[in-house]
Amino acid sequence: MSFSSDTKAELCEGRPDKRSLAVAVCYGILLYCNTFRTSEIRIITACEPFAEQLPRLFKKAFSVSFDQLPPEGAQGKRSFCISDTGKITRILEAFGVGDDGPLSHHVNLSILEDPGCPEAFVRGAFLAGGSVTDPEKRFHLELATSHRSVSRELRSILLEMDLEPKEAERGAHSLLYFKKADQISDFLARIGAPVAAMNILTAKVDKEMRNTVTRQINCDSANADKTVSAAIRQNEAIRRLIKREGLDALPEPLKDAALLRLANPEASLADLATLSNPPVTKSCLSHRLNKIILLAGEEPT
Repeated sequence: MSFSSDTKAELCEGRPDKRSLAVAVCYGILLYCNTFRTSEIRIITACEPFAEQLPRLFKKAFSVSFDQLPPEGAQGKRSFCISDTGKITRILEAFGVGDDGPLSHHVNLSILEDPGCPEAFVRGAFLAGGSVTDPEKRFHLELATSHRSVSRELRSILLEMDLEPKEAERGAHSLLYFKKADQISDFLARIGAPVAAMNILTAKVDKEMRNTVTRQINCDSANADKTVSAAIRQNEAIRRLIKREGLDALPEPLKDAALLRLANPEASLADLATLSNPPVTKSCLSHRLNKIILLAGEEPT
């Protein structure tokens, strides 16, 4: 399964122990599902644990059953439908909606007053209309609904939960989304998926460690390249001086530096400074080798 499916499966492991929580979960599901009208309710999901939980949720919340269930052993996307007007009326009444007019898609906050109900509502919304990307690839969680007013109202609920999603439009859908690992982890933990939340943070730490190692390797590689390049220039300058006039014409400190470099053609300046007799500083040795490069007719690095 995908990371998103695994997360939804985790959210389905527990069952609401109170009817008010079951109603809140179903409220989120219905406002984020495929079809929620006075004439029809249709929920489509590819998540098997969610599909298994749906009939129990609706039975606990509204004492109703689905008129259409997926075939036994169905794979892939599964469709659940209620078309019986009496059942739909009972569901609407649970949300404080009458049957004397068109259904207005807004969040009735009075349904979410009991402790745990806001989190349960968000959990339902995520189960029906949410997704989260595999954190090994990137960090992204979103909730999508075709009802703009519902999206705005859900954002207000999330803000009350100290979660601050971004907003966007994609075609006919309104989106709320998070792109930071810490925010996604907090969101998942709040709605009841602590394992998925921990996996997000673990992936963040792993990525940061890999990035740190990569930067260090690149830095070390760049430094090594500079060391090799400088050593090659110094050796070439020394050989030119030897060919042109020999090293005896050099002042003793420069002559010692030249001989030390020839004897250790690939050593770093720090290593050469340690090998000097008497030892000198890295800066001092660099100055002497640059002086040799100048005497050979080149500009020092």
